[in-house]
Amino acid sequence: MTSTAGGERVRSEVVSFVRRSTRMRSNQRRAWDRYHSEFVIEVPRLETSTSIHPSARLDLTEAFGREAPLIVEIGPGSGESLIPMARARADDNVLAFEVYQPAIARILGALGREQLGNVRLIEADAVAGLRHVLVADSVDELWTFFPDPWPKVRHHKRRLLSPDFVDLAVSRLKPGGRWRLATDWEDYAGRMRVLLDDHPQLVNDHDHDQEWGPRWSDRPVSRFEARGIEAGRQIFDLSYSRARCPNSGAAGHQL
Repeated sequence: MTSTAGGERVRSEVVSFVRRSTRMRSNQRRAWDRYHSEFVIEVPRLETSTSIHPSARLDLTEAFGREAPLIVEIGPGSGESLIPMARARADDNVLAFEVYQPAIARILGALGREQLGNVRLIEADAVAGLRHVLVADSVDELWTFFPDPWPKVRHHKRRLLSPDFVDLAVSRLKPGGRWRLATDWEDYAGRMRVLLDDHPQLVNDHDHDQEWGPRWSDRPVSRFEARGIEAGRQIFDLSYSRARCPNSGAAGHQL
């Protein structure tokens, strides 16, 4: 445990990312300075720059300037998939959680060039974001594409998908809401299947006679996916919907 200047107690937790350098190229810095206030939502912090204070609240209507179905992406990287998918879903609000400032800056530059008004970003750990700024039953679609696989066994505890995180994510989906995932690491894909197939509130969207579903054609190939293909790894796509029955499954995380 550590303490903030205001006296709050902060628990040191294992996170699914390692913070890389925040140094930006000159064009990234220009995009950051020009578009940050337009597309990035500021949130109150605890001790770390990617944390979110438990008291944080987010008014989505105010943040986007409209009411619309909500898509949440975890870790869009530099936006190679996010930008074209958001462009194709102009009637939806797209909220992305990203922790790397240079990646956010590249997204900001693209949003500015294309004048995409339906995307907002929060520079924060997505776990804290789902827990503290999104309420239950608020997300229409959740995207988790190519999360860090942490391939070494001793690092598997750092993988994003865990029983607790799955409970949290499912609680934020609306009944009938969809969770789309993809990975190029077979053992991680298998772990995802175990966690998601066994969850009492999730229904696999794919034919259970097939081991894996088809690649989601609406997802452009990012450099992460291209790198996996070049290395000879299979791409695993998963898609699950939250059951509509309000009495099915466990309660999940408390608000």
